[in-house]
Amino acid sequence: MNTNYLNLITSKKTDHWQTPKSLYKELNKEFDFDFDPCPLKSSFDGLQINWGKRNFVNPPYSNITEFLKKSEKEIKNGNSNLCVFLLFSSTDTKWFHDYIYKKAEIRFIKGRIKFLNDKGFIQDRAMRPSMIVIFRKT
Repeated sequence: MNTNYLNLITSKKTDHWQTPKSLYKELNKEFDFDFDPCPLKSSFDGLQINWGKRNFVNPPYSNITEFLKKSEKEIKNGNSNLCVFLLFSSTDTKWFHDYIYKKAEIRFIKGRIKFLNDKGFIQDRAMRPSMIVIFRKT
């Protein structure tokens, strides 16, 4: 593996990546979201407020664990019935095994997503595969 590639895949230049509109539209058609606790350029901290009943969550990838914990809390306290996450398919991570594996429905996305930057422009394909993780109130 060359140094440039290694630097690229481990880079955390920004957490400001927007979900592609077509992917969000497809998920919203199925799940009918009423809240996004971490929209791009938000005026609020999604970890400090109550969430809606049906949430779409594309968290800052530098803070995935805290958003997974918050989702668990929101469902447990009856605030939320559904939390749908867009995450990298990092099945080797602690957060995957602690909060997702055997606790949620997982849908792996074929191919690599082209996220939008903070100005709404399509970027190159993501460096890692993605998954949709679905938590439902039982």
